[in-house]
Amino acid sequence: MKIVRFETAEKETGNGIIEPGPPARVFRLEGDLSGEFRRGEEVDVVRLLAPLAPPAIYALGLNYRRHADETGIAYPEIPVVFIKAVTSLIGPDQTILLPIAGPDEVDFEGELAVVIGRTGKNIPRERVFDHILGYTCANDISARDWQNRLQKKQWARGKSFDTFCPIGPWIVTRDEVPDPDSLRLTTFLNDQVMQNSTTGDMIFPVADIVSDLSRSLTLLPGTLILTGTPEGVGFTRQPPMFLRAGDTVRVTIEGIGELANRVESER
Repeated sequence: MKIVRFETAEKETGNGIIEPGPPARVFRLEGDLSGEFRRGEEVDVVRLLAPLAPPAIYALGLNYRRHADETGIAYPEIPVVFIKAVTSLIGPDQTILLPIAGPDEVDFEGELAVVIGRTGKNIPRERVFDHILGYTCANDISARDWQNRLQKKQWARGKSFDTFCPIGPWIVTRDEVPDPDSLRLTTFLNDQVMQNSTTGDMIFPVADIVSDLSRSLTLLPGTLILTGTPEGVGFTRQPPMFLRAGDTVRVTIEGIGELANRVESER
């Protein structure tokens, strides 16, 4: 099942279940995403929004072996977790803005994102999937100048500017993704392949990520967890390739879908 958030011509927003088509059809979602839900009546949708409004966004750094290799940093012994502001969230086909605060080194990071469906704390590894609603595509947009120099390697601000967390186009429920640790992930910049890997290169698989993050920390329904990015990001290239106004970034994940966003300047 593919879960979306939608907007109608009357500016109504809500949760829905999409049949991608063509033509795509959206049906109102009845019930509770953290409990029982079902497909309702068909809705005439103008556009898709970010498929959820999370109470918190957590993300991992250095969780792909070859990405750690390209940065020259040793593999972490435990997941390296940082927080992105919920105000950084945008949906499919919305615009990534190069911030007035410093747009010179804005980078892309295609990622698999996990959506929590049930409240959990200190979740045993073998019970993790009972707490997962599903998965979506994400792009952990990162201002490298803020991340690495201006904030002295404190990551939160450089990864939390408005529009710096595109996700979508929908959430694929966990029953349709039997193994989230073996999915092909590809990132395109203006149709050029920049990242081409699989989630099998993750140092910490999905079950380990969620179980570790839940230690002494409550994960609420709707919590979004970005699981790290593979090799091929812009700042490691020679010369570096940062985002520029007019670019389009696409993240595709096998069995989940494609997330596309255009880049413009906040000015």
